[in-house]
Amino acid sequence: MSSSIETVFIDANNLRFEALACGDGPDLALCLHGFPEHGVSWRHQMPLLAGLGYRVVAPNLRGYGHSSRPVGVVQYTLDKLIADIAGMIDALSARKVILIGHDWGGALAWEFAIQKVRPLHRLIILNAPHPAIFAAQFRKGGQRYRSWYMAFFQIPFMADWLLRTGNAWMIGQIFRRTTTDQAAFPDEVIDSYRKNAVIPGAMTAMINYYRAAWQRPDGAPGISAHNPDLIEIPSLVIWGEKDPVLGVSLLEGLEDYISQLTIKRIPHASHWVQQEAPEEVNAIIESWLAERMLH
Repeated sequence: MSSSIETVFIDANNLRFEALACGDGPDLALCLHGFPEHGVSWRHQMPLLAGLGYRVVAPNLRGYGHSSRPVGVVQYTLDKLIADIAGMIDALSARKVILIGHDWGGALAWEFAIQKVRPLHRLIILNAPHPAIFAAQFRKGGQRYRSWYMAFFQIPFMADWLLRTGNAWMIGQIFRRTTTDQAAFPDEVIDSYRKNAVIPGAMTAMINYYRAAWQRPDGAPGISAHNPDLIEIPSLVIWGEKDPVLGVSLLEGLEDYISQLTIKRIPHASHWVQQEAPEEVNAIIESWLAERMLH
């Protein structure tokens, strides 16, 4: 079994997805990144999961990196993003599927599990709120202030230009200014995020996730599930408590939506938890998966 990471391409949902992959087990661990990242954000977790016997795939989502980049806000609506995940799972046929998501990838993973689009064996979420809880807290106002950037992203061309300018200097600053551990983001990692962000059309595509979400008919930005079905698969939520954008209050009431829930908090980590605290995150995932195998 190989734990070396390679780049592959996956044809799914009439698009082509660039992805990092390692391992060759019968079960699939599909890792979904957030904004403004890409598959490399899972570099610390992929060898671990491969060593546990999984085929691990971390795709660059629609619009990111060298994945297909449809033009227009309407191409980044929730239904299309969910269909991408379903298409990749179908293309990567596996005995069982663990869906792992962080930030936007976590939001998509939540919704995928809620809608029961495809059978999932396990669900792992890192610093991404359940959509119903996020919508409720956003309307109350507290989370609205933390999410101010979502409103800024609605300004046509302005956010695209600002984040692209200076070879995507601001993308680097997003990580530098919000991390609790500068060493977690060496220059080569920051450079890879900046390089992907300046690919023609990429920055607009990345921001279009927010623009499409803001235009939801219920008026709540982000992904908002009303009266969502109970998630009945074993679910692990890992949360960096020093997240400046998504407060720990978003964990309150989570047990009402998941029947088999485990929450693990990492006090010293920020939003970028799996990159800042890889050893702790990996230990939590490994232990949790081992415990679930006993039941």
